[in-house]
Amino acid sequence: MIDGFTFRAGDQPLLVSIPHDGRALPPDIELHMSAAGRSLPDTDWHVTHLYSFARDLGAAVISANYSRYVIDLNRPADDAALYEGQMQTGLCPLRTFSGEKIYDSEATIDVQDRISRYWRPYHDKIGATLAALREEHGYALLWDAHSITSRVPLLFEGELPVLNIGTWDGRSCDADIARAVVDVANASVYDVAFNGRFTGGYTTRHYGQPQANVHAIQLELAQRAYMDETTGRFDEQAASQLRDSIAAMLTAFADTAGKKMAIMPR
Repeated sequence: MIDGFTFRAGDQPLLVSIPHDGRALPPDIELHMSAAGRSLPDTDWHVTHLYSFARDLGAAVISANYSRYVIDLNRPADDAALYEGQMQTGLCPLRTFSGEKIYDSEATIDVQDRISRYWRPYHDKIGATLAALREEHGYALLWDAHSITSRVPLLFEGELPVLNIGTWDGRSCDADIARAVVDVANASVYDVAFNGRFTGGYTTRHYGQPQANVHAIQLELAQRAYMDETTGRFDEQAASQLRDSIAAMLTAFADTAGKKMAIMPR
């Protein structure tokens, strides 16, 4: 059995979480999955590779190894709805974003077992890492990294902007810190939404506590900016340009937070 996640420590007060680029499927789960489910269409393809530069910025990185179809690490353990009035994809999804069944009729899902095996260890590591960063630096920063196909009719209308920044409508991150990130995004070549369709999932909402000097931002990328959405091929040239913009956003996140936290009591 492979580890549930891969973790690499950094030397800055920044943690990048990549919960949906995992591809592994436990054999007992894969056995009862449909062909559509086994093809993992809703994976955040190549995001771990896209963020390979984050270690050069001194960020710690945690990335899931198992598919979101095993369990969705960006949903609460009680499976409470995150977006009112929208289709809910679920803690242990039963259908793909396009509505296809993920399992055959014989599948049984032990949700509590999946929480214990996969969900809890990932979030225990996030919590412990943020606590350690805050203890060492006086504050901690969490960047929740995602991507999605540009058009998902069951989830939203039309085509998504490339850069979708979420701070749970201002509750997960200090306004000045968030604004610095958004300003950099707006100066890029990409279209931007701030607290639009994606305001942040469980990770951003749960860990982002500005009053405790822990600031969290979610970035949802439209996949057309770095890959061919039809073939799944990673586009290195397009990705290089996108990496520059994400790196500038992360730098603004860290630098603005550092300056602001330096004049605030711990």
